[in-house]
Amino acid sequence: MSLNGFALIAVVLAVSAAVGLLAVRLRQPLIVGFIGVGVLVGPTGFGWVEAQGTVDLLARMGIAILLFLVGLRLDLHLIRTTGPIAVATGLGQILFTSVIGFLIAIGLGMDTVTALYVAVALTFSSTIIIVKLLSDKRELEQLHGRIAVGFLIVQDIVVVLVMIVLTAFGREADGSLPVHIALVFARGLGLLAGAALLMRYVLPRLVRQVARSPELLVLFGVAYAALVATLSDWLGFGTEVGAFLAGVSLAGTPYRDALGARLVSLRDFLLLFFFLELGARLQFDDASQQLAHAAVLSVFVLVGNPLIVVLIVTAMRYPVRVGFLAGLAGAQISEFSLILAALGLGLGHITGATVSLITVVGLVTIGGSTYLILYSQQIYARLERRLSVLERTDGRKRDLAGHEREADVILYGLGRFGGAVADRLGRAGHLVLAVDHDPHRVARNDREGVAAVFGCVEDMHLLETLPLSHARCVISTVPLPETGKALVQGLRQFGFRGRVVLTARSGHDAELLDEAGADLVLQPYPLAATATAELLAGLLRRGGSGGGPGGRG
Repeated sequence: MSLNGFALIAVVLAVSAAVGLLAVRLRQPLIVGFIGVGVLVGPTGFGWVEAQGTVDLLARMGIAILLFLVGLRLDLHLIRTTGPIAVATGLGQILFTSVIGFLIAIGLGMDTVTALYVAVALTFSSTIIIVKLLSDKRELEQLHGRIAVGFLIVQDIVVVLVMIVLTAFGREADGSLPVHIALVFARGLGLLAGAALLMRYVLPRLVRQVARSPELLVLFGVAYAALVATLSDWLGFGTEVGAFLAGVSLAGTPYRDALGARLVSLRDFLLLFFFLELGARLQFDDASQQLAHAAVLSVFVLVGNPLIVVLIVTAMRYPVRVGFLAGLAGAQISEFSLILAALGLGLGHITGATVSLITVVGLVTIGGSTYLILYSQQIYARLERRLSVLERTDGRKRDLAGHEREADVILYGLGRFGGAVADRLGRAGHLVLAVDHDPHRVARNDREGVAAVFGCVEDMHLLETLPLSHARCVISTVPLPETGKALVQGLRQFGFRGRVVLTARSGHDAELLDEAGADLVLQPYPLAATATAELLAGLLRRGGSGGGPGGRG
């Protein structure tokens, strides 16, 4: 097919749009479709696109923008609010997956370096895909969603550190190794010091001026990311590290959200070419062996990764249901795994066949995990009895033993709404036992008349440890209808005879909870709107009949 550059890109974009539409209809992430397009238009397929030239340049820009946004939106606060569970799960999953993955790869006959790359690639999961799927299911704010996003952020930080090590030490050193290591650290410290100086003295004022024009803000962000990435590459750390550092240096500015929101579409467009390039690079010289290896590794990622997360989460005495639902977030490898493989190929550490193997595993696991997450509740219902052997409630009973007194109210949730409710009830003289999944909130609780313990509303086993025989009311400030209905059913099973108060975001959810048997359903937003309207009405009445608050006519 003889087409000029513009026409070729136009045809490839049209094919990508068509395949993307098919992927959406099949409820698959677009990554799967785009890699498939790369195979279709690459040397293995029609041969329209080579993994070089314009496509390669656009692919590198896509990776740079992706890592720039990861740095820009690096939310360490989310890791802190989910407590040690996010760090423990993230680091523990990386350790166990990489070790077991390495042993599997060695068992499949790979050499040590190739096995290391494959093992590390199996450890990282896609934050972008998981956040999208959990958001669509309205599970992002649930406990398992917060834990999943927390350990995915830990993974993102680790993968950037791995790329720094690979790019800095992966090339052949001129001279002795100690001198090379010293130069790497010196260049790294220089890069970090330069970024720190920019963050302190230059970027706040510069960004404030640039942000006066939204279009200029986008241009500045892309230019800044590209320049820092270029400098980082010149220093031997690769463009990926520089782009990430550029994002981190702007993360403290008040314009990071506006900049990030405007660059998401550009990131998605440019990443199309990265996945196209990956598809075009796929090699099927020994397809039978490669597919057999991919099948073994895919089963490990789809089954082994969630199981590892379940074991870690339940070891920290969270409910097995929370661990299972959070673990499904790790049942695929991410775009960072593919970037890492491409980096290893560029450094000459692995071959194109290994990159193809990792890409095939990515296709299988991303596609498979999508359906696992979409039907997670149904899958757990089938496996609940077998997984119940992992439940750990004895330690929870010991924690609650000191609070089994005559609590008037059992309250789930010490967030903004729940904390305010607990504070008012405690000051009114009621004894409140608050249950919250954030250990920091539990440790910081000093409200009058309020005792706080660690736990979560999803844990039905927790009910047998609570002083239900003394409590007159159980309140849940977690606005999730499924959780609310499960709580009502659990309380009935334990013979609770008091009042049950639940919380809903919408009128539809309130109707569902009312039908489930709640005595009262709180709707914070309508309540706040009603109170606000009354305050505004009073303000307007005090303003008189004039043309303004002062009564001027």
